[in-house]
Parts: sequence; C-alpha cells; structure tokens
Amino acid sequence: MAKNTPLKKHKTKAEKIEWLEQKNAEALLGGGQKRIDSQHKRGKLTARERLELLLDEGSFEEIGKFVEHRATDFGLEKEIYLGDGVVTGYGTVHGRLVYVYSQDFTVFGGSLSETHAEKIVKIMDLAMKNGAPVIGLNDSGGARIQEGVVSLGGYADIFYRNTLASGVVPQISAIMGPCAGGAVYSPAITDFIFMVENTSYMFVTGPNVVKTVTQEEVTSEELGGASTHSTKSGVTHFASANEVQCINEIKQLLSYIPQNCEDTAPVYEYDLNEDAVRTVLNDIIPENPNQPYDMREVIEGLVDIDSFFEVHKNYAENIVVGFARIGGRSIGIVGNQPASMAGVLDIDASVKGARFVRFCDCFNVPLLVLEDVPGFLPGTDQEWNAIITNGAKLLYAFSEATVPRITVITRKAYGGAYDVMNSKHIGADMNYAWPSAEIAVMGAKGAAEIIFKREIAAADDPEAKLEEKVDEYTEKFANPYRAARRGYVDEVILPQDTRKKLIRAFTMLENKVATLPKKKHGNIPL
Repeated sequence: MAKNTPLKKHKTKAEKIEWLEQKNAEALLGGGQKRIDSQHKRGKLTARERLELLLDEGSFEEIGKFVEHRATDFGLEKEIYLGDGVVTGYGTVHGRLVYVYSQDFTVFGGSLSETHAEKIVKIMDLAMKNGAPVIGLNDSGGARIQEGVVSLGGYADIFYRNTLASGVVPQISAIMGPCAGGAVYSPAITDFIFMVENTSYMFVTGPNVVKTVTQEEVTSEELGGASTHSTKSGVTHFASANEVQCINEIKQLLSYIPQNCEDTAPVYEYDLNEDAVRTVLNDIIPENPNQPYDMREVIEGLVDIDSFFEVHKNYAENIVVGFARIGGRSIGIVGNQPASMAGVLDIDASVKGARFVRFCDCFNVPLLVLEDVPGFLPGTDQEWNAIITNGAKLLYAFSEATVPRITVITRKAYGGAYDVMNSKHIGADMNYAWPSAEIAVMGAKGAAEIIFKREIAAADDPEAKLEEKVDEYTEKFANPYRAARRGYVDEVILPQDTRKKLIRAFTMLENKVATLPKKKHGNIPL
C-alpha cells in the first residue's frame, strides 16, 4: 500500500441500511421504468404485478432478489440487473403454499441465462422437498444468446426437474408473452398450460424461420397464439381473454387439486339442500336415440351448483373433461359429448381424455365417467394417423388409474368404446346405467344388417324385414339389463337419483387402496 493512500472508511450501520434499501429499490425496477411503461403499453403486466394478483396479499417471500448474471461476453458485464430477469419465491393462494417464478420481460426480454435458470431450479427443488405446487409465469424471448451453451444447459436443468416433479407436485404454466424455441418444452411437461389471447404465443420456430424453411407466410398469432393452441393443437388447456382472467383461473384450478401426490384435494362446505332429487335430469335424454343433447347439462344436474370447471373446452369437443365438486369433494369428470360428432371417440378426444385421467390419478382426484358413445370414428384419416394407438392411450389411462372410478351410462355404450370408457372390466368400482342406456356391440341397424343379412335379402319386402329385425335386436340388446344380469352394471337407476347415488358411492370409496404390479413404469402406447 502506498504511504499516502488514505484508509477506506467502513460504512456506518445507517449507510449499510441505506445501501440495502437502494438495492431493494433497484431490484423492484427490473429493467427500468421506461421498459415497465413499454410492457404496460403492450397490455401486459409486469412480473411482480402478476405475482401480486396471484398470491394472497402480503404472503410473497422472494428468493434470489440480488442475483446477477456472470457473463462477460458481448459487453454483458456492463449491463447488470438485480434478479436477472426472473422473480422467484413462495407465497400462498387461498392460504395454501405455492412456489412461483415470474419471468421479467423488461430484463433482456426475459431471456434465460445460467443464473436465471438456477433461480427457477432452486424453487422447483424446494417445491419437491416440501410437497407444494409450482406455478411458472412465462414471458421470455428464449435462451440468452450471448451466454451460449450455459443458457441451453439452464433450460435442460429445468426440463429435468419438470420431469422429476411430474406426478409428485402439480405444475402449472401460464404463458404471458412470447415462449419460443426450447422454452416451450418446460410448459409442455407441466400439468396445465394457460395462455392469454393476443399477447402470448408458443412455437418451436417462429414465423421467420417457418418462411425460410417451408415458404409459408404466417403470423405469430396464427402459428402459435392462444386461439390456435386452444382449438387446433390442444397444447394449451385454457385460453383467457386477459392476464387478470388468466390468473383468476389459475387460482380456481388450484381449489380442485391437492398440494402433492400424497395429499387429497380440499373439501368445501356445500348446501345440504342441494342433495334434493334433481328432477331436471329426467328430461335431458331425448326420446329419439339419434337426437343430440348437451352432456354439460347432465354434469350441471349432478354436481354442486356452479362447481364445474371445464378443461380443454375448445379442443376435441366430442369429449368433455373438467373438475367439479360433488358433496363438497373434488372429482374429475370425463364425459362423451353427443352434441359434437355424436360423442364418437377420435384421436384428439382419446388423447385429451387420457391426459386428464392420468392427472387425476396422479393427484388422488376420483373420476366420474359419463358415457354416451357410439364407438370410435371410422375413416382413413383416423386410421392413418393411428387411432389404434391413440385410442389405446385412453384405455391404458383408465386401466392404470387406482383412484375411485364410477361410470354412469346415460345412453349409448357401443363396441370397443364401451370397454374403453371405464367399464367394469377395466377396473371401474361402480357402474350405473340409466333406463335409456343401450349396451351392445353396435347400433341396432348395423347389427340387424349383419345378423339377419340372408333373411332380409330373401324377404319380399327387405326394408320392412330390416325394420322388424332392428326392432327385435333393440328389444333384446339395446337396453342395460343384459349387462346388469351379468353384473357389468351394478344398478339401473332413475336419472333424478344419480346425484345421491354418486355422493354415497364416492363416500363409500373414500378409503380405496389399489396397487399395481411392481414395475419401473408401464410403457403407455405413445
């Protein structure tokens, strides 16, 4: 040390406190006020505003507020922001612990660096250790290019934890802005994806790359917007009109699911008067067996008032899935939808149903299946795109599920689809049928044409003979009583009594224990 160099004065206690306050204020500003204003102009909230809306007031505890990136290439060492583009921590939603991360688009466009990834990994590890959901609010341009492979490694660290956490704690992803390239794979592994109309998008490659490679002209919204992914691809489960609605729907979803795989969903109080006979159910099924009706009306007639929370509403509309409460307890519902394609099972419906069934089974949510299915959709398009393998996914998911499982056959239960839709043969606990149920290998007309082919051909009036044989087959087989005789249906019940039966049956099954054969894991047909 040079002789004349003055000794550096130590900071006083007051100066140290002031220094902390300055750092806190700096961290809260993210990429600065100008960029915050720009985020608002786009109709988007900031990372911290989103967390304020999501979490109970005053419950958020931040982790890693002063983390800085370590990169020195391309002048990055001159541009340092506290927190490094992601706000991480924990808090409560309706009093229940959750771990959260919220990407900050005002810092390097929310791009993922090595330290950004480390922050996310840290809260995911904590979530696993403590058995609580992880909610990720994504708003990121992808990997931070200036950091090269370490940012890619950061993504892989997150993907790995997503996979380890799958089926252990619920994982929810909200896409609040761009989500491109490798960034899309973390949400894809999580249990539920939420997107916001007109301000969020997901794609592996953006419009510019698409144009270069395939010559297709497409906008970001058309390629990977909320509407596209909620109707065409099924990538997202929920498409919300704005960010506030999106966050409220996340909070609603959490109310139906447990904290982890060893827990059960919260039980809510309900009005005992709701247990009154639901006569509205008596009039839903039309007299004409070929006339459609809305399965959602059946659901509303069975569950606690206003408790149905539909998942994947705009995708594969021929099957309806979602959460509800019955007697204050959370259940998952899978129902064929006669109002769309007659409720037939196709590729998209099978995959949609299978994914939902597996989630419910992971997290101890009992399953109610409402069945009105004429079979699997025929045709070259379905066969060439592997309806066999995809239909088997739904069969596999039900067969593997160990949660309480109850089926109500409202009308048609034809062919292999009868087996697949949670039949007694694949492990359903209780199977009910309404008097309108038709359980058969196929519809009466098709069956009569095959069984009585020669007789009809030899008749003076083939059409009259066909009609006679259709009536004969209908009388014999198009009813629930043959199945009930065999014990494949436990009880044929009046529609109005269904809710009471379900409440009692789910209560009876409350302590169900079922174990699968010892194995590493099954090999679901993918």
